[in-house]
Amino acid sequence: MRLVDHPSPNHGPRPADAVIDMLILHYTGMPTAAEALARLCSPAAKVSAHYMIDEDGTVLRLVAEERRAWHAGAAYWAGRRDINSASIGIELVNPGHEFGYRPFPEPQMAALESLCRDILSRHPIPARHVLGHSDVAPQRKTDPGEFFDWRRLAHAGIGLWPEGAARAPASIAEAQRLLAAIGYETPQTGQLDEATRRVISAFQLHFRAARCDGALDAETGDRLAAVAAAV
Repeated sequence: MRLVDHPSPNHGPRPADAVIDMLILHYTGMPTAAEALARLCSPAAKVSAHYMIDEDGTVLRLVAEERRAWHAGAAYWAGRRDINSASIGIELVNPGHEFGYRPFPEPQMAALESLCRDILSRHPIPARHVLGHSDVAPQRKTDPGEFFDWRRLAHAGIGLWPEGAARAPASIAEAQRLLAAIGYETPQTGQLDEATRRVISAFQLHFRAARCDGALDAETGDRLAAVAAAV
C-alpha cells in the first residue's frame, strides 16, 4: 500500500468522549480523481474524508484519524445521527452513477483491504459497523454502489457477510422491523412506501447487489433475515 499525505483543511475536533467505532465507504462520484481531490480539499466545499484511494491503489491521507472529517453528512445508524464523530471515512475514486460508474479495479480493492486492516487494528470497529454511505443515508445516497464487493471485504475480515439462511420476513412490517434492528433508519408503517423502498434498495446494494430495485422479493427477504440474525 502506497500512502501519500495530502492534507485537507476540512476537519474539526471529535467530541471528547467520542469512540471511533464505524468505518464508512464512499465513492467520489466525480469525473476524475483530480476533481475529487480538489473538492475534498476545498474550504468552500466543506467536505472531506480521512482517506481517498485512487484506482491505481495509491492511498491519500487527507485528515488525521483523530480528527472529525466531513464525509457522512445527514446520516443515521442504529440510533445515532452524528456519524462523522464516530467514524472514519474512505473515498474510493470512481465516477459514480452520474459520470460513468464502473467496477473497482484490483489495485484499488487490494489497497482498501490493507488500509482497512490497519484502521481496524487501531479502533474497535465491529463488523456490523463497516458500512457504505448508502447504508447510513439511504434516502439520498447510493455509494459505493452495486459494483462494490462487500463479500470480498468480509472474507478478508472487514465487515459483515453472513452465509446461510434464516426465516424470511412474512410481511412488510416485519421487514421494516428487521431493517431497523440491523441499524437502518426505517419507517414503521407496514407499507412498502417510497422511503421503505429506498431503505430496502440500500440493503440490497450492500447484501444483494444483483437486483437493487427496493422490492422485497424472496432472495432479499432471505438475506435480510440472515443479516438481522448476525448483528
